[in-house]
Parts: sequence; structure tokens; C-alpha cells
Amino acid sequence: MEARNQEVGAFEAKTRLAELLRDTEKGRTFTILRRGKPVAQLCPPPQNQDPDDLSALLTAFHKIRDRVKGKVNIRSLIEKGRRH
Repeated sequence: MEARNQEVGAFEAKTRLAELLRDTEKGRTFTILRRGKPVAQLCPPPQNQDPDDLSALLTAFHKIRDRVKGKVNIRSLIEKGRRH
């Protein structure tokens, strides 16, 4: 099935939800409209939700945190930012 985006009215989306979900599993994307204006998008989930991604993110965070010397007081940083 093709992967192009198709517009669907909100009422039609509600009545055809099971069919739209089957098509979404096959890679289709739908923009849901209310009174002709886009309000939501029905699309397949990202393919790169790998546990290794979270591990890499945490490793990168720890590397950045290791470069910061001393204790970080988040509250004081927020207050300092508000004054400027």
C-alpha cells in the first residue's frame, strides 16, 4: 500500500477507525480534519525505538554531566535566568 498522506474528516475517521489502523500498520499516514482544518495525524510509530537508543542517550548524558564541575543547583539557575 502507498505511504502518501490522506486527509480524512473527523466523523469518517471515527466510523472507519479499525480500517484506518490497519492501513496505518501498512505504512499509510492520515491527517484528520475538523471543519476542513487539520487537528491530528494518524501515522505508524517510529522504527528506531530500540533499547540501545536509550542506553546511548544515557551514556551521552553522563558524559556531558561529567564535564560539569561541582554541584549544580537547578533552582538558582532558573532564578538567575528569570532576572535576565
